[in-house]
Amino acid sequence: AESCTGGYLSHLLTQHPGSSSVFLGGGIVYSNTLKMKQLGVNSQTLDTYGAVSEETVIEMANGAIKNFNSDYAIAISGVAGPDGGTVEKPVGTVWIAVAHKNQTIAKKFTFSNKRLQNIERAAIAALNLLLRLLKQHQA
Repeated sequence: AESCTGGYLSHLLTQHPGSSSVFLGGGIVYSNTLKMKQLGVNSQTLDTYGAVSEETVIEMANGAIKNFNSDYAIAISGVAGPDGGTVEKPVGTVWIAVAHKNQTIAKKFTFSNKRLQNIERAAIAALNLLLRLLKQHQA
């Protein structure tokens, strides 16, 4: 479930032959409306915490698990830049959640003010978080 990365994470996954055996698909939920409609994010969560928040990415990831019927999910929401930042959430602020049916991990990242770098770093950070969750489930 990608917001600020706009499909870049999906691109990274699907560029490899055989990716269809592990990647079901995803949603680019750039708007709050799509976050609510496609993933079931609560409007009160968005009103209270905003799209770029721990609460929102957790709901996004859990919604992806439920609505896409997947074993694992990734959710990314952030301020890629170069504008759109606030004092509380400056450009480069990104929240990422990875989820399994029984566990969700969320983490805040603070990157730079360069849009493309923020998108790339967010995608790589999301894959690293997923790897961490996968390793926990192997143990």
